[in-house]
Amino acid sequence: MESNKQHKQGGATAVTIAKPSRFNRICVFCGSSSGKNPVYHQAAIQLGDQLVERKIDLVYGGGSIGLMGLVSKAVFDGGCHVIGYFLSSYFQFNNYLWL
Repeated sequence: MESNKQHKQGGATAVTIAKPSRFNRICVFCGSSSGKNPVYHQAAIQLGDQLVERKIDLVYGGGSIGLMGLVSKAVFDGGCHVIGYFLSSYFQFNNYLWL
């Protein structure tokens, strides 16, 4: 299950072949902040795009902001499944009611 992706680079066309993955899902935990360096923002989006290209679903910390939000949005927008995971102890610690 290899996918080809064509990119235009300086008048030439480069073809990137994504290797098939043996994984169906990957768990990613990263910051709920976007970070001070814009390269983190771009890397989070690229990670999400690579997961989509390889048809890998995402399991992550459930946040919708920062780097976690960027990865999850890229995966979701690409048509793969996104599973947010929250620890019940987090909600208990922060005085939330866990249903």
